[in-house]
Amino acid sequence: MLLDETQIDQLDTLSMIDHISTLPEQIIQAWKDSASLTVPTLTNISNIVILGMGGSAIGGSLLSSLLSTECPVPIFSNRDYDIPSFVNENSLVIASSYSGNTEETLTALSLAHKQNAQIVTISTGGQLIKDTKSYGGTSWIFNHQSQPRAALGYSLILPLILLNRLGLIRDFTNDIKETHQILLHQNKIFGKSSPLSNNPAKRLAGQMLERIVVIFTAEPLSPVARRWRGQIAENSKAWAQYEDIPEMNHNSVVGLNKPDAFIDNTFILFLDSPQLHPRNQYRMQLTRELVLGSGYNCDTIMSNGESRLAQMLSLVHYGDYVSLYLAIAYGEDPSPVENIAWLKSKLSESDSDNK
Repeated sequence: MLLDETQIDQLDTLSMIDHISTLPEQIIQAWKDSASLTVPTLTNISNIVILGMGGSAIGGSLLSSLLSTECPVPIFSNRDYDIPSFVNENSLVIASSYSGNTEETLTALSLAHKQNAQIVTISTGGQLIKDTKSYGGTSWIFNHQSQPRAALGYSLILPLILLNRLGLIRDFTNDIKETHQILLHQNKIFGKSSPLSNNPAKRLAGQMLERIVVIFTAEPLSPVARRWRGQIAENSKAWAQYEDIPEMNHNSVVGLNKPDAFIDNTFILFLDSPQLHPRNQYRMQLTRELVLGSGYNCDTIMSNGESRLAQMLSLVHYGDYVSLYLAIAYGEDPSPVENIAWLKSKLSESDSDNK
């Protein structure tokens, strides 16, 4: 497993690694772009529902955990065709779709309109803009060429700034600046020109090679673990899962010892942060003891930064690099997502047949 620049350049035909390395610039650009976007006049917001799927949805999940201790109204990430029955005229529904054509998001948004929700949408274009206009909502349009999963800076920072400009949360400018600096520093450590001997992301990819990856963490890092799972699937074309502490301490932890073949072929990763509840940090320590005692290969990564935003995105950024290098180690081009394309084509055929 060389993971040198030549090998990466040969396999990474659409330069996914460049999209990963430009995340710090992306969050700054999203922050700057938001200043020129129209803020709607909304009233009596009692809950926020963020619609989205896949790479467009992760921003909403991260936002919900990021703001869980600060936002005075609940934030719910909705990944489906249907929406909760509590959505009404006092709900702010934010629909996030990179293409603007995600069928689940479009369907859910139509239901939100029927339930009289106040609507803001975030996309690069597509049907979502037309629907938003017909529903009397507000469209925030951004310009960024990438795979949806590589536009995280926009899917997270734009709704974050929106909520601030609506007066629902504080100004996150300092947090964004800190995060930007930390990610720039991480680029030097994790970048493709950094050799294996000095690059922990490349070494971690080597530990994961030919193993199922299972990620353990606790809030507010649960959506970060979900991001790792998704990036390993889409970039590395490999299987991964995640579990939440403390919940897994009440069930899954009992199943660590079987089957033997699973233990030998599994790698367990713990994501840690000072933002975790002290009891969950202790639970993570104890769970690691059980994991090691059961014979698993495992490792722990600690977040960087002071703010919750920096700690979350430092781990997201780390995971994006690891998934890229794992793809290269498997001999895979990280950008194409053929199974998703196949599913969409079949769904499109079914839709055409029913018309």
